[in-house]
Amino acid sequence: MSSTRLVTLLGAAVRQQRHLRDLSQRQLAALAEVDQAAVARFERGERAPTIAVLERLLAAMDVQLVIGVEPLDAHLDARIDGLAARPIAERIDGLGLDRLLDRLTDFPQVITGSTAALLQGAPVPVDALEIALRWQDSRAFTRWLETHYGQRWNARWGEFGGVWLEPEEPGEHLWSTRYGEIRATMCDELPETIEVRHGGRSYQVVPLVELELSEPRAAELLRRYRDRQLASKS
Repeated sequence: MSSTRLVTLLGAAVRQQRHLRDLSQRQLAALAEVDQAAVARFERGERAPTIAVLERLLAAMDVQLVIGVEPLDAHLDARIDGLAARPIAERIDGLGLDRLLDRLTDFPQVITGSTAALLQGAPVPVDALEIALRWQDSRAFTRWLETHYGQRWNARWGEFGGVWLEPEEPGEHLWSTRYGEIRATMCDELPETIEVRHGGRSYQVVPLVELELSEPRAAELLRRYRDRQLASKS
């Protein structure tokens, strides 16, 4: 069976429960009496297990699957609504944004993507600090990642680690560090920015109009936010 969103979500749920219990794939496979290779393929979202196998995997960890239905991407709409109800200062603090920015001093960068949208008042979900970074500064960035225990997102395995840190290496430009996650947009020259201020601190961010033209992820979130606003007024 080819990978689908549901298969990916189920695999991620099993992997999360396994990590919470400090079990290896081999240990979980033994407890559930299934093949370890099958567990690995399932956690990577490459193959869906039968219902019976899924129930055995979950039962081996003393949990069970609860099934429900909801409108497509309803979880995303719920996150947007929840963020809209929180002050922007609280959202910034919750991200640990300043803590990470205070340590990104080895090379020039500007804030882009969903992070820039949030700093301009849009209540969009932010899962990582998004920065624009010049290719000519990529070596300095790599050294910074090495110093701060960086690990790069490995799309094949669905987890951080196992691939080279350097931005020049193929793969998604997403890293975890000891201070938080960073998503980079690599470019020849940094984009034009505007200054926004919160809590006595200034941030150089890519304007919303430019984000909608150049950042598909942020543009989709902004579109959903505007749709939510229109729906609430109708």
